[in-house]
Amino acid sequence: MSVRPLIGITSYLDEAAWGVWRQSAAVLPQTYLDAVSRAGGTPVLLPPQGGGVQRLVGALDGLLLAGGSDIDPARYGADPHPRTGRPHPARDAWEFELLAAALDRDLPVLGICRGMQLLNVALGGDLVQHLPDESHQTLPATYVRQGVVVRPESRLGEILGPSAQVSCYHHQAVGRIGSGLRATAWSADETVEALELPDRSFAVAVQWHPETDPDDPRLFDAFTAASCKEAAR
Repeated sequence: MSVRPLIGITSYLDEAAWGVWRQSAAVLPQTYLDAVSRAGGTPVLLPPQGGGVQRLVGALDGLLLAGGSDIDPARYGADPHPRTGRPHPARDAWEFELLAAALDRDLPVLGICRGMQLLNVALGGDLVQHLPDESHQTLPATYVRQGVVVRPESRLGEILGPSAQVSCYHHQAVGRIGSGLRATAWSADETVEALELPDRSFAVAVQWHPETDPDDPRLFDAFTAASCKEAAR
């Protein structure tokens, strides 16, 4: 890869502790940075902030929407479920604006977990706020390893083939699918595990966490390759 594309990754803005300090900080699991770097990209953190979205997106070659907290149900016209996490309005507003600018420019986009849900809500879909059997999130900070079936006639099918073993950690899921999106993977209980926008050069989102699986870099490799084409334009 002759050009290392610049990949913007959305991040948390939350309380964190290091050394003698405990205060608000922009944080992101190292696994995201490592996955982008291994695939040949240069990761850049995009913590919630105000303004500058158009100029920022214009400088990027790809946008990765990372996992994280639940999206405010008011964004899709619903009341909060008792198990829905407290809203993070600054992060929601920032990421919806980033995504809109990226899609408008046809910048390569990869959504992970919350990122897939955000893509769906941004395009008019809604969410199942709590999966009752908790089959996709059983213990705190423990990924559930499970199989997914992938639609062969899709970008994801080209990347992963007809099936894959993936690592999940989510208690919410896609409900009504947003305008223009197509479901491209499902778990055994028929939960939608992937979405994509077929009319974009690369707009793929998965409910699982591929950044935690360094032995299967195919999704990050494909995303970075698409971002490399953007960088070369």
